Amino acid sequence: MIDYITGTVTQITPTFLTVETGGTGYFVNISLTTYAKLEGRTDAKILIHEVIREDSYQLFGFADKEERDVFRLLISVTGVGAATARMMLSSLSPAEIEKAIIGSDVNLLKSVKGIGLKTAQRIIVDLKDKLGRQAGTGEIFAFADNTRREEALSALVMLGFAKSAVSKVLDRIIREEKNLTVEEIIKRALKSL
Repeated sequence: MIDYITGTVTQITPTFLTVETGGTGYFVNISLTTYAKLEGRTDAKILIHEVIREDSYQLFGFADKEERDVFRLLISVTGVGAATARMMLSSLSPAEIEKAIIGSDVNLLKSVKGIGLKTAQRIIVDLKDKLGRQAGTGEIFAFADNTRREEALSALVMLGFAKSAVSKVLDRIIREEKNLTVEEIIKRALKSL
């Protein structure tokens, strides 16, 4: 299994690069995030994830470990393949994806081309526990009904409150009591904002 390739970047585009090492050029699929970090460099160490199937052998490359780790988490979700994970990492940074999953931000994940409501929800359900523990918080985030949170968030933002402040307050309220209606969540949030 290839862990990384160190060599000369002979060609780089926003979707792939060719890295030459030992007289062999490797075609490596990359995200825009990796492209932005490697653009203009001639020598690079590319972290690799191999996708081996009966009919294809593909290399996916990353400029850093964090991006590769997020990619591997994403492809562990049913219905999320390597191309979709690469698209997500081209649209959002690894930190934004982690934050969206931990914060149950379905809308941010849905904003990525090719990600629908069900896939976004599945990503959150499957990965929230893993990312919550990796973040070292010791707390596992579990908001049973993300729809109520999203409705309350939307209503409060429309009232003129900052989305980041509202998100923090809603997370705290739902963590303390999970069975509130949307109206009860909004009323409690208004007292805290």
